[in-house]
Amino acid sequence: MVQMVPVEIDGRVAVGITVELPKTRLVIITTGKGYLMCGALDVGLLRTRLADRGILAARAVGVRTIEELLAAPVDDLTQAAESAGIQRGMPGREALVRMF
Repeated sequence: MVQMVPVEIDGRVAVGITVELPKTRLVIITTGKGYLMCGALDVGLLRTRLADRGILAARAVGVRTIEELLAAPVDDLTQAAESAGIQRGMPGREALVRMF
């Protein structure tokens, strides 16, 4: 099952996506310019083999809901996210503000 919901962040609207898979769940919030995702995101791949794409993305681990993703600290991020001012430990909500 896939669920998409609007997520309001400082007067702007992002899209929260939850994908139920066998024995796991993907949780993502996208602003259209970048995204924050659960621990399933392979940041290493984005930082190395896909670095030339300049993908604006960050990861938070240990989350199972959109609300938890908003509150969780950024665990890892791409070079493009670093350039946008996102830092490890920053709450997901704050990281997403910098992705608009």
